[in-house]
Amino acid sequence: MKTNVKLILVLLLLPFIGMAQKNVYTVKSPDKNITFSLKVSDITSITATYKGQTLLKSSEISMTLHNTVLGPNSEVLKVEKQAISEVLKPVIQVKTSKIKNEANEATIHFKNNYFIVIRAYNEGFAYRFGTTIDGKITILSETGNYQFIENHMLWWGKEKKFQSHNQVFFDYKSMRQTSNTDLASLPLIINPSKGPKIVITETDLIDYPGMWLRGNNDHSLYRVSAKYPKTIVTKTDRVLPITEREDYIAITEGTRTFPWRIFAVAEKDADIINNQLTYVLASSNQIKDPSWIQPGKVAWDWWNANNVYGVDFKAGINTETYKYYIDFASEYGIENILLDEGWYVLGDMSDIAPEIDMEEIIAYAKERNVGVIVWCVWKTLDEQLVETFKQFEAWGIHGIKVDFMNRDDQEMVNYYHKIAKMAADHKLIVDFHGSFKPAGLRRMYPNVLTREGVNGGEEFKWSMKQTPEHDLIIPFGRMMAGPMDYTPGAMNNAQEKDYRPIFDTPMSMGTRCHQLAMFVVYESPLQMLCDTPSNYYKEPECMEFLSAVPTVWEETIILEAKVSDYILVARKNGNNWYIGGMTDWDERDLQLNLSFLPKGKKYKMTLYKDGINANRIATDFKQVKQTVDQTYNQKIHLAKGGGLAVMLTLETN
Repeated sequence: MKTNVKLILVLLLLPFIGMAQKNVYTVKSPDKNITFSLKVSDITSITATYKGQTLLKSSEISMTLHNTVLGPNSEVLKVEKQAISEVLKPVIQVKTSKIKNEANEATIHFKNNYFIVIRAYNEGFAYRFGTTIDGKITILSETGNYQFIENHMLWWGKEKKFQSHNQVFFDYKSMRQTSNTDLASLPLIINPSKGPKIVITETDLIDYPGMWLRGNNDHSLYRVSAKYPKTIVTKTDRVLPITEREDYIAITEGTRTFPWRIFAVAEKDADIINNQLTYVLASSNQIKDPSWIQPGKVAWDWWNANNVYGVDFKAGINTETYKYYIDFASEYGIENILLDEGWYVLGDMSDIAPEIDMEEIIAYAKERNVGVIVWCVWKTLDEQLVETFKQFEAWGIHGIKVDFMNRDDQEMVNYYHKIAKMAADHKLIVDFHGSFKPAGLRRMYPNVLTREGVNGGEEFKWSMKQTPEHDLIIPFGRMMAGPMDYTPGAMNNAQEKDYRPIFDTPMSMGTRCHQLAMFVVYESPLQMLCDTPSNYYKEPECMEFLSAVPTVWEETIILEAKVSDYILVARKNGNNWYIGGMTDWDERDLQLNLSFLPKGKKYKMTLYKDGINANRIATDFKQVKQTVDQTYNQKIHLAKGGGLAVMLTLETN
């Protein structure tokens, strides 16, 4: 019997031994569609295929330390393989209440005290470096030279320099049109002429700079990172240009793992929306009891410049205006208000603006069950961190919006972790603005509910580029990284011919229903209502929807989707469903098919669709109410830059 057992083990190992002799180590996705391999020779390289089609050709990866290069001419010591199968229950349900984490993994250990982990999921593949070196190490650079089989098209998130708030617009161009002087922040969507789309991003970013991409005027892209800042000039509280950098990207612990480099793979555009690799590959929750974390909506003051009207007080950054916001939030069940820039004298968070009585505002809000979130510049907060967090906790502040970081070098990445942890210690939720993309922090610290790093609704105050087409790129790229604070909800809407940027009384491009749909399409557990309460009071039909729509979801179904063109998403919260649909500047029909509803159940449907004149007047919409079930299946016409929004409320006998 013992002999037979040994024979079986040898037979099981034979295929693997063969791979080891060739220095190629391979994992397949659970559905066998993706094959991801690491080859060790004079260089260490990765390759990947999908259903036999090459996604990545031989692509060199390495890491250069101050005294050695990890990758070339390495000797393999051992290989460990495992199948991963578990169900995760996220603290904050951004897409779903449960997340499958199913993959096959190989960890290849090398002689020079390092290892590389490769994983294959049904939804993509990923790799990371790890080191087991005593003490600190200095990392000069990390190489990822990603070689593709042809001149793929891509949505290039164009950046000028590493010191950036990552609020990009996208150039649709080919790889050959990108050179080594071109810089793009992540995520980046690749659109091959044949085969699945690929989205490149990263996660589990800890004590290390973020990843960006450059081109090479060929079929390749290569990863780069900002070097550690050496000289920073302080011009204002938020303008701190880096004038000199070190020759390294990080000094860090020698025994650790490094960020995952993710290649999401999607045969259907819709599959990108439900991709959860940035979450499942991140480190686990670090908050022992996260039960105090409360997602919700926010009545926001800055976008509309505190322009309330029809009142008997002077509007502005003052106590009476914020009481008005609190009354509005309380009436419509909006969980929070935000005091944005102006509540403190810039440069000193202990110097409250004379027109603001913070204790009175917070007491007034507490009586009405409304939370108060406050904005701050990151540098000022950092300089006054301990005393400020103590004051926030004493006041009873619900959360903070931290702004103008505009970097993702190692020093700034560590700042995010510091703020997330300290905020959690003081039971504060966090919204990072002027920020880089999400990269795993939200799983470690679920009090980080959302962040910017997206060209969102604020651009309507000064930009002509914030088009409906842009609105239909970001759900497939930026949103795959994690929640995004786009700040939707404009009530002053304009078609292209009528739109113009106005700073204090802005309008949005596209229709009213395009804006309503964003509350379902765009994931943000802390979701802003950008417009003034005075405008919302004039729109009771829209407030039926905006007061009811949740910000977290138990289930997400993508009904229709095409990058940059259209999307139709259904999401479930409790017994009820919400649907959001959006189109670009092309008017079109979307099929509203409710066959996903449980059989035998009736729902009260409230449908918001573009009005018959929405192509002329973008504020035109129609509200329709009726009882429906799973047999409902109708085409809904969307105007140029249009949308639709649906509430489905379960009827009980």
